[in-house]
Amino acid sequence: MALQRREDHRVFSVDPTSRGFGFAVLEGAGTLIDWGTRDIGHADSAGALREIGALLEHYAPDVIVVEDTADRSSRRRTRVRNLIKSASQDAAARSVSIDRVSRRQVLQVFNHAGAATKHRIAEVIAEHFPELSPHVPPFRKPWMSEDVRMSIFDAVAFALVHYYRYPDHGREVPAMNTIPGPPESVGV
Repeated sequence: MALQRREDHRVFSVDPTSRGFGFAVLEGAGTLIDWGTRDIGHADSAGALREIGALLEHYAPDVIVVEDTADRSSRRRTRVRNLIKSASQDAAARSVSIDRVSRRQVLQVFNHAGAATKHRIAEVIAEHFPELSPHVPPFRKPWMSEDVRMSIFDAVAFALVHYYRYPDHGREVPAMNTIPGPPESVGV
């Protein structure tokens, strides 16, 4: 059963991982509705797609935001590229708009807040959404694998870049004091 519609533009953002995905649901740039990770099992794209479909059904978003894997800044493998494509097709079949955000665009937007690394971006997001503070992974050493919780922050970053690019979709564009309004130079 879908939740009731609301005035703000609802965004569902997803970031696939090797074992599942991280996601975030926002209503406007200042309201985080839900977030989390889903561990589907090793490289199970069909299972991940079922879970994404269930979340799309539950949250009834206006738009799904995914990584732009066609951008040269994307380093995604074929399986994840195909999962993102399939999730986008599922969203389109449900009449959900699709927005693609590149890693380059995330870095451009968060660079205004002095965040040039994924860890620093996660810290800036946690300052904006204090409920995420306990989930910020520790700083990753070069020999460490990326913490699965980082996919939550990647998903939130994609959603915030969406609101940054389309200020009419959120009342509080973006509500982070450290990020200024959208410059004309950010590529869409």
